[in-house]
Amino acid sequence: MKKFFILLVLSILYTSVANAQKIGYTDMEFITSKMPEYQAAQTEMKKFSEKWAKEIQDKFGEIDRMQRAYMAEEILLTEELKRKRQNEIKEKELEAGEYNSKIFGMDGLMFQKKKELMKPVLEKVQRAVTKVCSQRRLDFMFDKSSDVGMLYTNPKHDYSDYVMEELGIDPKANKTTGSDKPEQPANQPANSSPKQKSTTSKLK
Repeated sequence: MKKFFILLVLSILYTSVANAQKIGYTDMEFITSKMPEYQAAQTEMKKFSEKWAKEIQDKFGEIDRMQRAYMAEEILLTEELKRKRQNEIKEKELEAGEYNSKIFGMDGLMFQKKKELMKPVLEKVQRAVTKVCSQRRLDFMFDKSSDVGMLYTNPKHDYSDYVMEELGIDPKANKTTGSDKPEQPANQPANSSPKQKSTTSKLK
């Protein structure tokens, strides 16, 4: 994927030189590190992370105590009591594992909380990028701190309709069947400005 982006950038640079288009780049990692809002969001995230990590640690600590108690008393227990204690430990292990996945798993509470806290910061950054590109009359803006991520593209360079026609797809027919809205890059929120790629995935 990274090689594809590099080839894409080289292609754009070549085309830009030929057509006198303006290209710029920025370092989003450096910029956000200087934003008080970003630092505040990071601090808040750390609080949630430490709180949830402590809860999970406590759950596994309880399991450890149960296992040590069982091993110390095993010789005195009947077979029925052994099975009961073993089942209790397994249930606690399953519960702790599920809670860990709920918090730190893919699309877990940690991910959702980060998205919630970072959303206003990223929207502010995207507005600034769009304004600068408009003022400086840039056609493309890249983020050098990511894998050659595109932050902004001028809509006039969108050739999607031509590609669709080449594939035998009628662009107009698609737009009249539920897709009649401003064109946006992939994964772009519906309420974002057209042809502006979100920086959400670029900031960490």
